[in-house]
Amino acid sequence: METFKNGNLKISVRNLVEFVLRSGDIDNRVVSGADKDAMQEGTRLHKKIQGKMGGNYHAEVPLRMEFPFDNYTITVEGRADGIIDGAMERHIKKDKKTGKQDVTDSEAESSDSNDKTAMIDEIKCMYADLAFIDEPKFIHKAQAMCYGYIYGTQNELETIKIQMTYVNIDTEEVKRFEEEFTLSYLKNWFNGVLDEYVKWADYMYVSQNLMRLTAKELEFPYEYRAGQREVAVSVYKAINRSVPLFIQAPTGVGKTMSTVFPAVKAMGEDKAEKLFYLTAKTIAGTVAHEAFRTLRRCGLKFKTIALTAKEKMCVMDEANCNPVYCERAKGHYDRINDAVYDMIMNESDITRELIQEYAAKHNVCPFEMSLDISNWVDGIICDYNYAFDPQASLKRYFAEGGSGRYIFLVDEAHNLVDRAREMYSAELCKEKVLEVKRIMTVRDRAIANSLERINKVMLMYKRQLDDKEYLLLPSTAELELQLMRFNSLMEKYLEKHKEFENRDIVLDFYFEALNYMATVDRLDECYEIYCKIDEDGNFRTHLMCINPSGNLKYCMQKAVSTIFFSATLLPVNYYKELLSGNKEDYAMYIDSPFNPANRLMVIGEDVTSRYTRRNQNEYEKLADYIYRLAASKTGNYMVFFPSYSLLRAVYDVVLTQERYADIDVICQQNSMTEEAREEFLAQFDETGEKSMVAFCVMGGIFSEGIDLTNDRLIGTAVVGTGLPQVCAERDIIMNYFKDKGMDGFDYAYRFPGMNKVQQAAGRVIRTHEDTGVIALLDDRFLNREYTQLFPREWKDIKRVSLSTFSGEIERFWNDKNAGGEKC
Repeated sequence: METFKNGNLKISVRNLVEFVLRSGDIDNRVVSGADKDAMQEGTRLHKKIQGKMGGNYHAEVPLRMEFPFDNYTITVEGRADGIIDGAMERHIKKDKKTGKQDVTDSEAESSDSNDKTAMIDEIKCMYADLAFIDEPKFIHKAQAMCYGYIYGTQNELETIKIQMTYVNIDTEEVKRFEEEFTLSYLKNWFNGVLDEYVKWADYMYVSQNLMRLTAKELEFPYEYRAGQREVAVSVYKAINRSVPLFIQAPTGVGKTMSTVFPAVKAMGEDKAEKLFYLTAKTIAGTVAHEAFRTLRRCGLKFKTIALTAKEKMCVMDEANCNPVYCERAKGHYDRINDAVYDMIMNESDITRELIQEYAAKHNVCPFEMSLDISNWVDGIICDYNYAFDPQASLKRYFAEGGSGRYIFLVDEAHNLVDRAREMYSAELCKEKVLEVKRIMTVRDRAIANSLERINKVMLMYKRQLDDKEYLLLPSTAELELQLMRFNSLMEKYLEKHKEFENRDIVLDFYFEALNYMATVDRLDECYEIYCKIDEDGNFRTHLMCINPSGNLKYCMQKAVSTIFFSATLLPVNYYKELLSGNKEDYAMYIDSPFNPANRLMVIGEDVTSRYTRRNQNEYEKLADYIYRLAASKTGNYMVFFPSYSLLRAVYDVVLTQERYADIDVICQQNSMTEEAREEFLAQFDETGEKSMVAFCVMGGIFSEGIDLTNDRLIGTAVVGTGLPQVCAERDIIMNYFKDKGMDGFDYAYRFPGMNKVQQAAGRVIRTHEDTGVIALLDDRFLNREYTQLFPREWKDIKRVSLSTFSGEIERFWNDKNAGGEKC
């Protein structure tokens, strides 16, 4: 979205016509997967064609015109691909008076003064077969018409010609369309376009001024908690200095408001134009929504939107976005501007439910509508993907070559390491290649042959693997060569064949191939290339991003400042290295605001979850610890296991013990739906006559981001050190950092594991009123390698064994009761 600067609103010719004049259907059958490649090749062909046009052809001519209104001026500007004729010299002579061109009078006078004809040339490079283009796309021609109006007005022309030049990138074939307009016609047409845009400019002018005025006057909505003011001040300073900031702040500090408030204040002072609150999980966005609602109740005029994945927003059985399958896709762009304007004029707190309501009212796609609305709001609450993932990022903000003054608030930032590794990695499956080949063999022999060549290269890799778990590769140059051929052929085929049997399977692989090639362009020393056979027996070739900081840093350059915050960012240098790539970035540690007397922390010194020592005896000891925890006081408890296999092993023991008849035990299931999760958590709402114990998995959906305050949860046990399962990927990470002289085990296993432990342990104490017990059940927690990773507030942790565990818990609860405190 454009913004006002000193009463002036600048908009490019392209943005103006693409916004005001868009029309037609959403159609996912029209595939343009090689956008980046097309842009690079298009730039080359632009220059080549421009160079062939002769001396009377002037390339890349900047044009601009100002249009004053009551409260502001709109400046429309752009760069014409080419302008042809002698009128160009008169234009240059006029520009000379402003000092913008260095052209002699003799050069200006050398033109044919009788030749009043001028032509605007608009060049469009594409992979499409030009035989299918019978006339120029109106949205393309409209750009040339805008340039024609501006140029014709500034040079006092009566008529002007428009030439559309289409170029096929593969063949360099050229196809041209020419049309002549009177200047009076272009003036009336252009004024109609600008008049339609003015209502949007009025909206921006009013809303931006209101946001800045109310943000400047805004006060912090509460009394500052311990550490909260320090966080807010540091965030403001980081934004002011345009630097990243890492914040380790325990639950209870109020991190969301402490980061949102100073970011809003900075926007009020025009230090940024849009705020992105980035989350790993939907539930974290709910907390951000509530923070903005609180500030709005305090007088802030600040519009926010929550972006939700297409699959969750879609009203159809599947997100198949084309006019044949979905009636909302048909004519969507004819109706979308009215729908967006209706919503932004009437709503400030734009939720998923509201978007679906307005989308139904105007019969448009709710997901696409949400993306368009994001242009007109001040804050966007969304998943990490929308800012950092090259496949899912919002191109309107983060496209290559673009820049913006944004603020990134990255919630639960510890999650971003693994998420970023996934975003910037790619893989290809040999079995998928053969499946697509079978589909395409009867459809296109050239494509089938290209897939066979891809298969042969991957077969060569597979033979080198032998019986090893994985094989590191120096490169996949041969595979890349064949993928380029396949992508080119597939692009043309999909353009001609919008529908065919098993198209979805073919399309999925095509996008995987495109992503693979896009990832190849990002390969550097932060990657490893390897192949392996997965647990299902499929052979895969991987481009694995081990250190994503370089890719993340590129995205962060689009922001004024990025604020990383979490209750678990220890050790902070680990996160600095993998998120920003600079250990010198600012970081702060906030102590817990909670009374340590409200919490008992113990380590079980006589039990372990080591894989090599897992046996029936250890399972029974774990079941004994859990029983004693739950029997000490009636209430709700959670037990976190490192894996489903260990969870089930201990649960099987529980089922055989009669004493567990006095305790309700529930288990987290794999792949739970949203409804199932809500039902699971609803069981913590009340405390019955018996204790309830929930068996959960560390790092899963219940180990972070949930608030079971007061009596809803009074104890938790964390079984094991949370180490990720040993696998090829983790070993590759370990060896990568080991080769760089670091402790590879720390980076691949210990640091991620301890983060899961801290998150799970943090479920108990969420507010000043909470009281509870936290038991770390593994003797490895006594080793220095782990104790040095404990947060400061764990300094009073106690060692226990099965024989002393019950006594410690009883003393704790007795002390709480004797002190008259709520428990």
